[in-house]
Amino acid sequence: MTTVITTVLKKFSISIAMSSVLLAGAAQAGGLDQFKAFVSSTHSAKGDFIQRQIKVVKGEVKLSNQSSGTFMFARPGKFIWLYQKPYDQLLQADGEKLYMYDKDLNQVTVKLLGTALSSSPAAILFGSNDLEKNFTLKDVGQKDGMDWLQATPKDKDSTFALISIGMQDGVPREMDLRDTFNQTTVILLQNLEKNPVLKPDQFKFTAPAGADVFNSDVKH
Repeated sequence: MTTVITTVLKKFSISIAMSSVLLAGAAQAGGLDQFKAFVSSTHSAKGDFIQRQIKVVKGEVKLSNQSSGTFMFARPGKFIWLYQKPYDQLLQADGEKLYMYDKDLNQVTVKLLGTALSSSPAAILFGSNDLEKNFTLKDVGQKDGMDWLQATPKDKDSTFALISIGMQDGVPREMDLRDTFNQTTVILLQNLEKNPVLKPDQFKFTAPAGADVFNSDVKH
């Protein structure tokens, strides 16, 4: 009886030890591992965003030009990024083309998605899973309660020089976009829902009545 109890206790101890190791590993997962797991497991998502620009005035960092709205995406290359405040503007992609609609001007600009997405920040969230084809990725540690990674576009002609992504609990919470003029745009992602059920025609774009449509690089 004593031998049986001892064996059971040993197995229980081993089980507890293995669970502790697995939990510790999960807790210590860096931003890059969390992000790769998010990309591989997230086929679609939706949520809210707040976007701000960072300006340095006389050595003091200031946030300006705040805007907010909603987003949804389905990989690869389908997304709706809707600015609602302080003005209405829509970026929408159907997997082939990117539509940019300015409500005040009632104007739509159309681009081929491949040339528009490429090494842009949108490619990270909305593009294919093959991120390392267009970006060099690396962990950069913790800050503000998040695990951070950096994505550097391999395309030297990219508008952005560096993209930093803050991960928390396995989902991206913040993206800091530094352009080639050393200006930074901060995007906070909120209420993110993974893999919601989306309608097949959810991302089909229809130009509003009377809107002027300009085809930038779309071949007829």
